[in-house]
Amino acid sequence: MTIIVYGIPNCDTVRKARKWLEQQAIDYQFHDVRAEPVPAATIDAWITTLGIDTVINKRSTAWRALSTAEQQLTTPAQAVALLQQHPTLMKRPLLTAGEQMVVGFQPEQWQQALPRG
Repeated sequence: MTIIVYGIPNCDTVRKARKWLEQQAIDYQFHDVRAEPVPAATIDAWITTLGIDTVINKRSTAWRALSTAEQQLTTPAQAVALLQQHPTLMKRPLLTAGEQMVVGFQPEQWQQALPRG
């Protein structure tokens, strides 16, 4: 199973999460959402599984910089398009491990989502 951590490298929480994974000797791939756009189908899966409000950080400076019209998200397709245009709007980090998806970093939550052994 492939474990992927989505985020940006200079985010403190992403750094903590990556350090924790390394301390646990867990192999993972890091996906820098700024450097390499996330496919629309992947973002759609996040939003379908977790919900728009779980995936998009509406408390971020990137969110506040958007126009009122851009902030009016009524469909998953709008949220996907917005995240593709502004990848730093996502709550970080976002961990995927098979069918498991976890937003944010809480070691206990990640431990439960990751495969044992």
